[in-house]
Amino acid sequence: MKSRILAAPMLGALFLGLFGATASADSLSHGDLALSGSYVRAMPPNAPAAGGYVTIANKGSQDDRLVAARSPRAGAVQIHEMTMKGDVMKMRERPDGLPVPAGGSVELKPGGYHLMFMQVPTPFTEGETVETTLVFEKAGEITLPFEVRAMSAAPAAHQGHASDHSGH
Repeated sequence: MKSRILAAPMLGALFLGLFGATASADSLSHGDLALSGSYVRAMPPNAPAAGGYVTIANKGSQDDRLVAARSPRAGAVQIHEMTMKGDVMKMRERPDGLPVPAGGSVELKPGGYHLMFMQVPTPFTEGETVETTLVFEKAGEITLPFEVRAMSAAPAAHQGHASDHSGH
């Protein structure tokens, strides 16, 4: 009986302490990195892709780099950048990842850097969460939930731009 009483708190502590990560409702810390505000946009039926967003703060003294991402809900997750040149929007993958400067932060947000969830077999529905693993050059792998939010409030630059990027 005594071993059962001790086992539950020990398992809980092991689960919460896994990989040195701590979490709250809106943020997660892992070593020198703090991730907050993670969300992905809901997708219309038959949309092949969705945009994902998160803020990454580096409280350490060494630069890090987001080098990859993956999710069991997508065939691929790429790190993307959107820029405007005059009236032309350019979307491109960042195959070398995204730097996260020491003592600084990077915000993945609509109209800028973002994660592109591609080859999504079942569209993300508002209210769900999408488990996603971010891979950093120094900090390693960090898995966190991305809340699925309404697809409304698309930045003006994305209006009418469906191609492969519907839903972000």
